[in-house]
Amino acid sequence: MMRSLFSAISGLRSHMAFMDVVGNNIANVNTVAFKASRVTFQDILAQQIRGASSPQQGRGGVNPAQIGLGMTLGGIDNIMTQGSLQSTGKLTDFAIQGDGFFIVSDGSRNYYTRDGAFDIGVDGGLINPSTGLRVMGWMADASGAIDTEGPLVALEIPFGTRISAQPTTLMTMAGNLNAGTATGGIVTTTVTVYDALGNPHTVRLEFEKDAGPNTWNVTAYYDDDGDPNTPLVSVTPTPAQLEFDDTTGELTNPPDGILSFSLATLPGDAAEPLDFDIDFSGVTQFAGQSQLTMTSQDGFPAGTLVSFAVGSSGEISGIYSNGANRIIGQIALANFVNPGGLQRSGQNLWTPSAASGDPIIGPPNTGGRGVVQTGTLEASNVDLAQQFTNMILAQRGFQASSRVITASDQILQDLVNIIR
Repeated sequence: MMRSLFSAISGLRSHMAFMDVVGNNIANVNTVAFKASRVTFQDILAQQIRGASSPQQGRGGVNPAQIGLGMTLGGIDNIMTQGSLQSTGKLTDFAIQGDGFFIVSDGSRNYYTRDGAFDIGVDGGLINPSTGLRVMGWMADASGAIDTEGPLVALEIPFGTRISAQPTTLMTMAGNLNAGTATGGIVTTTVTVYDALGNPHTVRLEFEKDAGPNTWNVTAYYDDDGDPNTPLVSVTPTPAQLEFDDTTGELTNPPDGILSFSLATLPGDAAEPLDFDIDFSGVTQFAGQSQLTMTSQDGFPAGTLVSFAVGSSGEISGIYSNGANRIIGQIALANFVNPGGLQRSGQNLWTPSAASGDPIIGPPNTGGRGVVQTGTLEASNVDLAQQFTNMILAQRGFQASSRVITASDQILQDLVNIIR
């Protein structure tokens, strides 16, 4: 009789723990990147009343007879499924689509989180404003190269920092030259190049239809002294012609599509000459309007960092006032062999345990790690319908166990009343 009381007590205790877990899940239904917990139960070792026997002397075998001694909490598992992504529009809000964790640090220890509600600190660092923990990754060197095999450092977005001017060395042209242009016809376009000090210089390009088939002569003009009253100086590139295929309309000469230019003298104090190449491989010759545009160039004036953007692979690109973009950093992600074995540390943080294994750190979108989405946050993965169902199960399980205690108590009362 006492066994039923103790079994029922174990049921009460375990279902109370079940309700505690359900209550915590429901309380965190709106917590950013919260991962729900799940309770599993196990039975306790049973008391053997009769052992089992094998068939012998014409009799069949006998099954064992055991009385269970109740139940216990088997485990509380972390459900690490993906939560839905919610758009916030805030530049510093990040979410991970797929596996992985952001790495944040207090300067002495690393923590791991799916909560990407970050912000820019007063010192330019990328931080979690609720905890002050710094987001870890790799910073780029002066050339924009990132060593993802190096040690992790706190990421910074150094607004207001300046970059030096870069002279133009290569630009790319695209468009079409009208195949129906008469011999001697001229098509003109202008481009802007930058010298070593960031001063802009306007270069006029003239394309003259040559008497030779599918051939255009190219001449460049520029202002060599800064005086608008003096004529422009011509610079003839080498080679001086563009030749196109009479069937495909594609550029055939020069083979690599590049013409080289050199501005021998410049107004101002910039280093001279200014040498640069123009890639015409994207230019075609078909019947139709002539239209040429510069699609890209590598020169720019000096500028300051005014904004940034984060790609799906976690690279942080600085956007400067001069229109230049440079890689300034790389967000790091960590994944684990068994993420369900991580320990909760509060404040949406996780720490490794012996069950989770050590973190495997690398850039997003590599090694099974997910991609980073900007302007979004990951919502809790708590399923309210499931949790309300679990609440009913916990309540009814607790209620049934209490009824067993009531019934056992009544039986014991009847047993005591036998002697009256």
